[in-house]
Amino acid sequence: MKRYHVYGLGAALVDTEIEVTDTDLAAMRLEKGVMTLVDEARQHELLQHLSGHLVHSRRASGGSAANSIIGVAQFGGSTYYSCRVADDENGRFYLEDMQAAGVDCFQDRSNQQGITGKCLVMITPDAERTMNTFLGASAGLSVGDIEPDAILASEYLYLEGYLVTSPDGRAAAIRAREIAEQNGVKTALSFSDPGIVAHFKAGLQEMIGQRVDLVFCNEHEAMSWAGADDLDTAIAALKKVARQFAITRGSAGALLFDGENTHHVDAFPVRAIDTNGAGDMFAGAFLYGISHGLDFPTAGKLASLSAATVVSDYGPRLTRAQQQQILQQLQLKR
Repeated sequence: MKRYHVYGLGAALVDTEIEVTDTDLAAMRLEKGVMTLVDEARQHELLQHLSGHLVHSRRASGGSAANSIIGVAQFGGSTYYSCRVADDENGRFYLEDMQAAGVDCFQDRSNQQGITGKCLVMITPDAERTMNTFLGASAGLSVGDIEPDAILASEYLYLEGYLVTSPDGRAAAIRAREIAEQNGVKTALSFSDPGIVAHFKAGLQEMIGQRVDLVFCNEHEAMSWAGADDLDTAIAALKKVARQFAITRGSAGALLFDGENTHHVDAFPVRAIDTNGAGDMFAGAFLYGISHGLDFPTAGKLASLSAATVVSDYGPRLTRAQQQQILQQLQLKR
């Protein structure tokens, strides 16, 4: 038995959610539905424009991989997360919030200079999320932030595709994958965002290496990866870089490939309010399921219901009551 079910590597971002309109996005010259990296001055400019809007009242530790790792922990999985924060109020909050979520997040570099990363998550009435991210200290995430012993003590290594945007972050992801591969730890990666696949495909291929064990993506990312507009071609392309994969398709459910067979998982009908974190929660719940003995179809149902529950409210996390209700609905024991 390994100490950890999943070890994650990714950005450490303090999230703030803001309700906006399509008109606001146009006025701020923002591309809807994607993540855009910005500097601190640009993020401050956006905050000034949005000063009169309703800001989601609860700060939360975030980052794509962090959301997934927290998802694993919420269902009772044991997890470890490597990231980088600065020695500031947000950095201390981030580490304390991760610990409160049940995630081991050792940080012996809390005297780092700079500013902890921040993400503005703007939600339009159609529930779409548009993110502007100032990486701050996370831009310096490097090989030195990896904890090899924790990787060896894990069943899965999970990498977020966003790491590809930084040369040091990409190098850290590649080194973490190499450590995992050399020691029999399974490797999983999320494509993270359509913009990441469109602009950083070569870097993602470096992170993947020969092939990872598991890829998470949505259908737009899958087709962008394949350079095609049909799902069959995308599936064939994914099989070349992943032994197994999960493709989320919104209201059309998800397609899962377990290495031999393809499975379709229905979506759970829900009124979406905020799609922020839906893909992250799907990955987290799925990783929890397959690391606890569930087959792909059952893990897919758990992931689909968890993602549907997350989008029905603001924020990328489940409440304890929601998590218990999901397990009961699917007749799964924690």
